Amino acid sequence: MTKPTCEDTLVVKKRDLKNDYYSLVLAPFSQAKSIQPGQFVHIRLPSTDIYFRRAFSVASVSPVKEEVEIIFKVFGRGTKILGKLCKGNSLDLLGPLGVPFSFPNKKERAVIVAGGVGFPPLMFLAEKMIEKGHNPKQIEFFYGGRSKAELVELSRLKKMGIKLHLSTDDGSAGTKGLVIGPVEQYLKKHLKEKIKLFGCGPEKMLKAVDELGLKYDIKGQLAIEALMPCGVGICLGCVVPLKAGGFARVCCDGPVFEIGVVNIAC
Repeated sequence: MTKPTCEDTLVVKKRDLKNDYYSLVLAPFSQAKSIQPGQFVHIRLPSTDIYFRRAFSVASVSPVKEEVEIIFKVFGRGTKILGKLCKGNSLDLLGPLGVPFSFPNKKERAVIVAGGVGFPPLMFLAEKMIEKGHNPKQIEFFYGGRSKAELVELSRLKKMGIKLHLSTDDGSAGTKGLVIGPVEQYLKKHLKEKIKLFGCGPEKMLKAVDELGLKYDIKGQLAIEALMPCGVGICLGCVVPLKAGGFARVCCDGPVFEIGVVNIAC
């Protein structure tokens, strides 16, 4: 795995994705070409009263331009500061960090389940799969949110040529209800196919995806979200319990774990 580096980068592009979602493209970062889907970067915020770095999954990279894109939603003080940054502002970037997703083989159908702000690393995964020759029609991308406004970058996802399945709690886009319902319906209809399951999103959704994988004996991986004060396994601030006993550090043992490994408590 590539050794992480710490470098000063600039905001070279900013997009307001609406509903408090933003995209920031940071460059130059010499290790951009080494970042794999599921890995994250640790950002030092430009504020003297916020001590710890913030971890952000990577949404895309441009190896030639040495660019790294993060997509986030404003929730607290840290993301509020990021949301106010402009082109030309500087950010200290540490990465790549964490365990990435493992790619399915080309004969496997990828069933990807994204919820809310969990979609960026999965979009990156789908993009990289296609680059590696995976048929986009073999990628089933289930994307859920509270409303249509919570589903961002839809045109970008559609341009990939993947099979996009939308769900919203209020029915304003796609199927009404939680995303896990359509996922289970799909799995039950395609049990004879070779499938690999991927998920990233809220804990309840991840727990449901984990349970589906075990219920139907489908292998896959989940990207777990946690607060990561240090990002390198020292502070133990991001530990999660394992089903076999003991604990794992999300920042360095994950954030990607095999289905059935982490005891996801909601």
